Amino acid sequence: MLYSVRGKLIQTTATGAVVECGGVGFLCQTTLNTLKTLKPGSEVMLYTYLNVREDAMELFGFATKTELDTFKTLISVSGVGPKAGLALLSELSPEQVAMAIATDDVKTITRAQGIGKKIAQRIVLELKDKLAKAAASDSGFAPVSAAAVSAAGGNVSKAIEALGVLGYTPAEVSPVLAQFDGNLPVEQLIAMTLRQMGRQ
Repeated sequence: MLYSVRGKLIQTTATGAVVECGGVGFLCQTTLNTLKTLKPGSEVMLYTYLNVREDAMELFGFATKTELDTFKTLISVSGVGPKAGLALLSELSPEQVAMAIATDDVKTITRAQGIGKKIAQRIVLELKDKLAKAAASDSGFAPVSAAAVSAAGGNVSKAIEALGVLGYTPAEVSPVLAQFDGNLPVEQLIAMTLRQMGRQ
């Protein structure tokens, strides 16, 4: 419904930002990582997600499309609400979230405030399961996927898997990753790929 808001940043709080658009101030709940990029008084643009409940409507805003997409992926997990999604993305970048899920790194996920071991395990389990199902049903890309992963070096194949957690197929990301040095750290490869694809 609301794709984004653009306007003057008139105020920030510990957990949100107020963006004035056409004389109306929109309070967007957001992550610490997004808040760090915002300067009061400047023009900002936030990608938004509107959460409608029986008793309230909440607007969430993010500095990058990748952060928004990761937030929506996280809250699709049963038992993970917007508050937990914000907490996780305040502690970790989308790239770190994807890597943690792809490598079964429950400990990293539990670094986020309010995320216990059981919820972290559920996030890893459900999202890896979704990734596996998506790969299995994506028959058109399967030959490319297998070739891309087997031909790629260790860090590149890890980056392909982590980007899969964020919803990208190997066919989409392999040509982009091929432009970079495969010996770079995995998180850097993920960030560079997302930037090249215009998601940051």
